Amino acid sequence: MNPVLRSALPLLAIAALPSSVSLAANGAASAASMPGGPIATVPGMPSVVDPHNLYSETAGPEHLSAAVKGDLVRVYVPNLRGNSVSVIDPATMKVVDTFKVGRSPQHIVPSWDLRTLWAANNAERGSDGSLTPIDPRTGKPGQAVPVDDPYNLYFTPDGKSAIVVAEARHRLDFRDPRTMALQYQIDAPHCAGINHADFSIDGRAAFFTCEFDGTIAKIDLVNRKVDGYLTLKMPKERLKDRALPPGGPASEICTARKGMPQDIRFSPDGRKIYVADMEADGVHIVDAATFTETGFITTGVAAHGLYPSRDGTRLYIANRGSHKIHGPRNGPGSVSVLDFATDKIIANWKVPGGGSPDMGNVTADGKYLWLSGRYDDVVYRFDTSTGEAQSIPVGQEPHGLTAWPQPGRYSLGHTGNLR
Repeated sequence: MNPVLRSALPLLAIAALPSSVSLAANGAASAASMPGGPIATVPGMPSVVDPHNLYSETAGPEHLSAAVKGDLVRVYVPNLRGNSVSVIDPATMKVVDTFKVGRSPQHIVPSWDLRTLWAANNAERGSDGSLTPIDPRTGKPGQAVPVDDPYNLYFTPDGKSAIVVAEARHRLDFRDPRTMALQYQIDAPHCAGINHADFSIDGRAAFFTCEFDGTIAKIDLVNRKVDGYLTLKMPKERLKDRALPPGGPASEICTARKGMPQDIRFSPDGRKIYVADMEADGVHIVDAATFTETGFITTGVAAHGLYPSRDGTRLYIANRGSHKIHGPRNGPGSVSVLDFATDKIIANWKVPGGGSPDMGNVTADGKYLWLSGRYDDVVYRFDTSTGEAQSIPVGQEPHGLTAWPQPGRYSLGHTGNLR
């Protein structure tokens, strides 16, 4: 790419839509007309191809968009303490590049149109947060865009706005996805540690986890407001053995009296929401229509990341291995595999010698699950057929990595929430 164009990447981020995108008809949006029937999406949102499986268009390499043709096959790893991004060639299992970005990069996020990967540098509650664009065709960064507190980054289902998750501000900043100029804001004052999100099947609502309040915030995207909060139930068996330390919970330890929700994902049919809880050591199940908790599944120590399999039948759950925000090396980290049809755990994969599986995503062919090793300065590649893990050293405190390219028509953000 011409260097001038590369430096202008933020202005070109959604200049062309993926050729496979089919836009829904304009008009008043509503929820699904009938269970299993056509989904009436918000105007501008790509249509739902299969009402029974919102992941149907991410099923494998045959669903790669024309927009990602020519992109390098790489794994991009943000090193939180290294202020850098490590680039891995999965064919050789080696780091082939490392470049500096802004302060405290948290996640690598594909843009809605799949043409840019954004490194979200939130500066750890500082005032110099930024978003660094990465060109997936060259693997090289462009000029950073100053943005307030970008802990995470999402996109509205219609592609009209980028949603910068300003965690320390208890706020969602809706920005132009080309320039990142501010459009409007939604305050979520009762959502301390606003963090991960997923979107309803019709695009009307977003659900954000509130890490330090033990709750979920429901955001009405149509009317641009908080539509309510849900307090997650802390399982009794997790309470009895965890007394609060004298004087209250330490800043580095999750409180034992409430959960610490992290990643959040919808079931394939859009009816259930799964919420990983780092303190409860498992996954909450929430009914999307009633916004009530209906169940809990124990997985492993410090459940954190959630990733659907390519065929939409399983959910990979990364258990980070410590209830501390900055945990020890070689902990009891693992990956649990949940069967969507039964809500049962059908496999548990351990990291040889211990580790800290955190954030990542599944390769386009579904054969591997890439996850950062948050406390161990490595990344893991899990074989999804056997659970066997390999590790590669990277920078200091790797966090929300993405394996690219990913199948799908458009990106809702995070480390690769495509549909």
